[in-house]
Amino acid sequence: MTVNAVRLNHAVLFVSDLERSLAFYQQAFDMRVVARELRANAAFLRLPRSGNHHDLGLFGVGAQPPRPRGSLGLYHLAWQVDRIEELEQARLTLVELDAYSGESSHGATKSIYAHDPDGNEFEVMWMLPKASWGEFENAAPIERLDLPGEVRRWGGVSTAAELVPADAADVS
Repeated sequence: MTVNAVRLNHAVLFVSDLERSLAFYQQAFDMRVVARELRANAAFLRLPRSGNHHDLGLFGVGAQPPRPRGSLGLYHLAWQVDRIEELEQARLTLVELDAYSGESSHGATKSIYAHDPDGNEFEVMWMLPKASWGEFENAAPIERLDLPGEVRRWGGVSTAAELVPADAADVS
């Protein structure tokens, strides 16, 4: 028997400076603080279009040396956008915040990479319509992203509603 999860509900990060991290995630994602827990020096944030209680938790723990890249632990978080044009806008926002670190195509997903003030890496990604995954259904290549070309090809196509297909909701 396995756990019958439908998606990752939220992520929680330890950060060195809670207020600095709050400002970053509010600027980058327009997140809103929905709760604070002063005893734990923590805050919980929600994305503007989310129906979730909170999407990200931040716990301020004070300055610490950064974890070496490639060491055990979390590699990155991935935030999904609904339309490819939103990925294009995310790139501009992250460049403006001096957080942008790269981009790639993984076949079924198109991705922008960035980091928060503590160096926590995250991805902003757009997923092709499931019916268009084709050869990428069971593959995840790392290729150069032609974002302008992808916007021309997929502009106006929304895919976030495909997160939990209707037939997956039926639990036997």
